[in-house]
Amino acid sequence: MSAREELIKKYAQDLKEKCGVTPNMDLLTKVTIGCGPSIYNADSSTVAGSQQSELDTVKKNFLIKKLGLADSPALDKAIADVLEQYGKSNKHKYRAVVYYLLTLHFKKESVYK
Repeated sequence: MSAREELIKKYAQDLKEKCGVTPNMDLLTKVTIGCGPSIYNADSSTVAGSQQSELDTVKKNFLIKKLGLADSPALDKAIADVLEQYGKSNKHKYRAVVYYLLTLHFKKESVYK
């Protein structure tokens, strides 16, 4: 099993156990691939939910650039909701899992078709 496949397996487990979501493995794989090499770096593979600069990066680079959404307070609320769903006390919020949940939240699965 490749390193990426191992990570996808770990992300799927997080979605089930921490978020209560049964993942669509095809979509999860595509979202993970879309994260690029950041998934292999300990720092960039996670989202620091308490750092505003990190939240701004998720909003600007993922929600606006990747998913094509217009900047609005709804984006900040969605990020907060997803981080809450993932668990505020959970220190390791994987970027691919957060992006997967945001993709579902905004019903933007078609971006990954």
